[in-house]
Amino acid sequence: MKNHWNDVTVLGGGLAGLSLALQCRQQLPDATILVLEKRQHPVPEAAFKVGESTVEVAAYYFGEMLGLKEHIQEYQLPKLGLRFFFPAGDNSRIEDRLELGGKRYAPCPSYQLDRGRFENHLADLCLKHDIQFIDRANIKEIQLGDRRSGHQVSYEIDRQPQTVTSRWVVDASGRRAFLKRQLGMQKASPHIGNAAWFRFGKHIKVDDWSDNEQWQEGHHGRTGRWYSTNHLMGQGYWVWLIPLASGSTSMGIVAAEEFHSLSDFNSFDKALAWLDRHEPQCADAVREHIDDLQDFRAIKHYAVECERVFSGDRWGITGEAGFFHDPFYSPGSDFIAFSNTFLTDLIRRDLSGKGFLLGTRAFSYDRIYKRFYYGTSTAYFDQYCIFGNPTVMPVKILWDYLVYWSITGFIFMQGRMCHQSMYLRNLGRLSRLGKVNHFMQEFFRRWHEETKDIPACGTIDISQVPLIRESNTRLLEAMNNRTYFQRFAANLAQLETLACEIVEHTGLAVDVPFRRSRSSMVVHDAFEPVFQSITVLDKAASTVPDPHIASTPVFAD
Repeated sequence: MKNHWNDVTVLGGGLAGLSLALQCRQQLPDATILVLEKRQHPVPEAAFKVGESTVEVAAYYFGEMLGLKEHIQEYQLPKLGLRFFFPAGDNSRIEDRLELGGKRYAPCPSYQLDRGRFENHLADLCLKHDIQFIDRANIKEIQLGDRRSGHQVSYEIDRQPQTVTSRWVVDASGRRAFLKRQLGMQKASPHIGNAAWFRFGKHIKVDDWSDNEQWQEGHHGRTGRWYSTNHLMGQGYWVWLIPLASGSTSMGIVAAEEFHSLSDFNSFDKALAWLDRHEPQCADAVREHIDDLQDFRAIKHYAVECERVFSGDRWGITGEAGFFHDPFYSPGSDFIAFSNTFLTDLIRRDLSGKGFLLGTRAFSYDRIYKRFYYGTSTAYFDQYCIFGNPTVMPVKILWDYLVYWSITGFIFMQGRMCHQSMYLRNLGRLSRLGKVNHFMQEFFRRWHEETKDIPACGTIDISQVPLIRESNTRLLEAMNNRTYFQRFAANLAQLETLACEIVEHTGLAVDVPFRRSRSSMVVHDAFEPVFQSITVLDKAASTVPDPHIASTPVFAD
């Protein structure tokens, strides 16, 4: 049995573990870093892992912070944002469904990542940067030690026992969650959802589902709808379609258990039958490409939580080994970026001799990370009942975008993630932002009860909503401390004012626990283009009118 010593040992060589190793190498050029991965490398392209769709934070983390932009632009696909299609009749005509999405790429980029291709590239980079990467490593035991003895990890390669002793050990093992299980830190999530996903060796394009010329307008070449992460929405569920640069298409069904049992779609045949009932056009596309099916996987109760993810005793947890709430807005890689950045800062401080009060800082980072997680989870928890509502969901989605760009995305992309003084200075604002968002998520449920079962159609081009494009653009602004704190205050004022305007538009008698801001940054009915794009239909109508012909908007005066 061989025994080695390392500064950092990472358990798991997937997206979270490999990107953490590279981030540590950037900060610590002389550290000894080991990554242990169970799978044999290189892995197949279009691997059955989820997390292919990135949004702004993850795209910035991988592209700018880790310096992978050249690979991403050459070997992955750009993403035309998130796109949503809401129910219309039996969902047999996509052009009749209310659509929310853009016709232009957002100023702040996002990407579709082929996980197999991307992880192979990350592993090659680790080796290039003198990070020891061992595949086919079967981890057998973890013995957490003290600051003097270090942590000992026992593993096998081809049944040959190996041992490594490390100053830091980080669990990036995904749902195997070695440290969480060993330390008894599992927590049940109140968000109960299930998922099944599969891939096809061809690009399946929603653009091919209709030959309506008006519907096709503005979506040609690189602005085809298929470049988006497409969501087919219904009560209690959504279906994703994600293109991959390897030529494959990732497809998945996600549903809240109270509406759709996993047993209804936990095999490919059952999933196809489920699509026949709820998404017949998608089912037709699946049958057309059934010979190109590459894999199938299902998971029950995908949301997971953890008591703690960072410790001053020099261990940490990142990725799904700790927390995962919901894939709806593609947040998985964002939280990898958050946890990896916190961990890299802790490891850098410790190994560079600046680890004074390391335990206090680890405790603080742990609390901040969990606040981000639980704040984000309000967008999903008890919200699937709304997903098929074409009146409420477009407004909720854009509200959720703005909250993301105003808080977590803003903090991370402005490089303030590990600035404890920033959190202390903005503690009151963060608390108010949380209360505003919590109020609005409850309000959306109330609004849903007043508008459910009301059909609608139309096209909401978010490229034409000034507040959305401006807020996305601001993520890229270079700010000094003064400008940053001014913007943070303005973000809060903007959200409070927008919340008041949304409530006023609905006409519901709801007590709003905050006022329009007196800030000079006003919203001025920012969502009016959204409201005017939603056309309410007569529930008794036997046919759906052409959504591109002007008719009565939902909030007409």
